[in-house]
Amino acid sequence: MSEKFDVIVVGAGPAGTSCAYTCAKHGLKVLQIERGEYPGSKNVMGGVLYRKQMEEIIPEFWKEAPLERPVIEQRFWMMDKESVLSFGYKGLEWAEEPYNNFTVLRAQFDQWFAAQAVNAGSLLICETVVTECIVENGKVVGVRTDRPDGDVYADVVVLADGVNSLLGKQLGFHKEFRPDEVALTVMEVINLPKDRINERFNLEDNQGCTIEIFGDSTKGNLGTAFLYTNKESLNIGVGTTLSSMIKAKLKPYDLLDYLKNHPMVKPYLDGGESAEYLAHLIPEGGYHSVPRVIGNGVLVVGDAAQFVNAIHREGSNMAMSSGKMAAEAIVRAKQENDFSEVGLSSYKDALYESFIIKDLKKYKDATHTFENYPQYFKEYLPMMNQAASKFFTVDGTPKRDKQKEIMRGLTKERGRFKVMQDIYRAWKAVK
Repeated sequence: MSEKFDVIVVGAGPAGTSCAYTCAKHGLKVLQIERGEYPGSKNVMGGVLYRKQMEEIIPEFWKEAPLERPVIEQRFWMMDKESVLSFGYKGLEWAEEPYNNFTVLRAQFDQWFAAQAVNAGSLLICETVVTECIVENGKVVGVRTDRPDGDVYADVVVLADGVNSLLGKQLGFHKEFRPDEVALTVMEVINLPKDRINERFNLEDNQGCTIEIFGDSTKGNLGTAFLYTNKESLNIGVGTTLSSMIKAKLKPYDLLDYLKNHPMVKPYLDGGESAEYLAHLIPEGGYHSVPRVIGNGVLVVGDAAQFVNAIHREGSNMAMSSGKMAAEAIVRAKQENDFSEVGLSSYKDALYESFIIKDLKKYKDATHTFENYPQYFKEYLPMMNQAASKFFTVDGTPKRDKQKEIMRGLTKERGRFKVMQDIYRAWKAVK
C-alpha cells in the first residue's frame, strides 16, 4: 500500500473495472479498490448488459463471460390494477452473434470482469473503504483508506464509487443530491426452473426476455418496475424517485411485494423461491445533475458522474464507456506527463462527443416533467387501459361510436385543451 501507482480506481463496478482494465492493458500501474467482499457484492442493477460497449473493451467477451441469456424480446407494459396494455419487439436476430444485450447476475459478472483487469496487470484490493482523497497544492495525489498505514498515492485517482459519490462531494464536485435526483430501487432474485421460464415467456434455451413496467407497478408514482429472465431465475424489481417515495409515504419493500402480487405479474412468479433481496440508489437527475467530472489528478465516471439514462434504462453501458474514455485520457496524460485538469481534459471532450452526454441532453427535462406533472402516471396510463378495454370489447357497438366514446373519456376529466397541452409537454420532454 506504500507504493505509488499511475492510477488508483475507487470502485469495481462496470465503470471502475473498464477503466482499470484499459489502463492496465496500456501498461500503466493500476490499483483498484473495492469496499465490498468481492466485486459485485455491493453492486446492483436490474441485470441487463449491453454488448456494444462491453465488446469495445473485451472483444467477443460473450464467449467467456458468465452471462445468463441473450435478450431476444423487449416488452413494455402500461399497467393498471387489473390490466396491461403491452407492446414490444421480438427478434431472432438478437439470438445470434454478435447479439444485442444480455441478462446478467452482477455478483458473477463483476467478479469475472474484475478478474480480467487483474489478468491484464491491475492490482485489486477488496474489503477496503476509501475514506477521502489526499489533496496537495490543489491536486489529488492519492487516497486515504481505512487500513493501517492506508495512504496510497498515484498520478491520477478515478472516482467510480457510485451514486452520491462521497469522494466527489468531499472535493466539491457536487452537493448532496436532492430526493428528485435519485431513485431507490429494490429487487429480488427468484429461482425458477428453466423449463417453466421458457414456457411462461415463450422462449427457448439461451433466449431471454425483459419486461419494463409502468403505471400501477409504482402505484401511479414516477418510476418503473422490471421483470427479467435469467437461466434459472428471474430478476424482479421496482423503483421510484426518493421524492415520490417520500410524498406518497411508500416503503420500498412493500412496493415490491405489491408488484409481486399484482394479478398481471404473479403468474410469472408462481412456484419460484426467493434467493436474494437487493436495494440500490440510482441516479435520476440526468443532464442537469451531471457534476464536475474532471480536476487536477482526478476523474469521475459511471454512476458517480450521474451517467444513467432512466428513459431507456441504460446505465451499465454508459458506465463502461465512461470508464474506457477516462482510461484513454489517462494514457495520453501519462505520455505527456501532465495530470492537471488541462492534461486530462480529453476525457471531457470525449464525453461530450459521445452518446452519453448527447442522450442525457436529449432527455434532460424528462424526469423533472413527469415528476412535476403526476397525471401522466396517475391518470393517463389507467385511461389507456380503459380505452383499450372498451375498443377490444365486442358488444355490438359500432367502432366509430367506440372511438368517439374513448375520446370523450380521455378529455372528460381534464378537458381537450389540457390534454393537448399535456401531450405537447410530454413530447417536448422526450423529443
